[in-house]
Amino acid sequence: MGKGPGLFSDIGKQTRDILNKDYNFDHKFSITTNTASGLAFTSTGTQKGARFLGDVKTELKSDNITFELKVDPNSKIFSTVTVDEPAPGVKAILSFSIPDQKSGKVELQYLHPNAGINTSIGLTATPIANFSGVIGNGNFAVGGEIAFDTASRNLTKYDAGLSFLKPDFVTSFTLTDKCDTLKASYMHSVSPLTKTAIGAEISHSFSKNENSFTIGMQHALDPLTTVKTRLNNYGKAAGLIQHEWFPKSFITFSGEVDTKALDSSAKMGCSVVFKP
Repeated sequence: MGKGPGLFSDIGKQTRDILNKDYNFDHKFSITTNTASGLAFTSTGTQKGARFLGDVKTELKSDNITFELKVDPNSKIFSTVTVDEPAPGVKAILSFSIPDQKSGKVELQYLHPNAGINTSIGLTATPIANFSGVIGNGNFAVGGEIAFDTASRNLTKYDAGLSFLKPDFVTSFTLTDKCDTLKASYMHSVSPLTKTAIGAEISHSFSKNENSFTIGMQHALDPLTTVKTRLNNYGKAAGLIQHEWFPKSFITFSGEVDTKALDSSAKMGCSVVFKP
């Protein structure tokens, strides 16, 4: 979260990263090339079973403006324009896709040492407006998020959360799904030198009266190689090993098995990211 409370989406992010980040059970390859003018091309291919999907992304940076253009396998074009700090602490984002005329959206983010605000609105006649905000500092944050559908004049989202951050641990509580789901998460840094950390998340659904949990850990075998494991209450165990074979370039092997059905086939995945 830096020196301030960050944004509402940052609440619980450290734990989510340990439990979910970099896990991939498909076969993915991504390569990025850069030009001296600041233009970057990224080609990504993903094999999902018998299907192979690919997309191409172009990114151009000029001073504080970043322009991104991505084309997916269905020839759908996604475009994003980001203006970083048109005013102190402010970031402006314009995104839209073609041919979806209702996809346009304008987003504004503001970061302050004691507050973080994120607001967005769709570029349609009856848009959905989103607003989230947190107050606090580098050690504490509390806030909420709402979404309002101007067409139906109803709130489609209202969430709340808080987090406590110390040098060796982070704990957070969130109410999501229109305050129907309560989540509590905890991340403890065991050894910053080896990036060893453990994380856990417990979730309770009030409407279904169901509980779920996931625990996991990460550890750096050396400065370039990291391993992660996780286990949830459904008996699914997963692990990965990631190696930085070139600066900002990674190869990751992931696997998952259902401990309650060992006779079923396990999931295996591989991801190669190359950024020269």
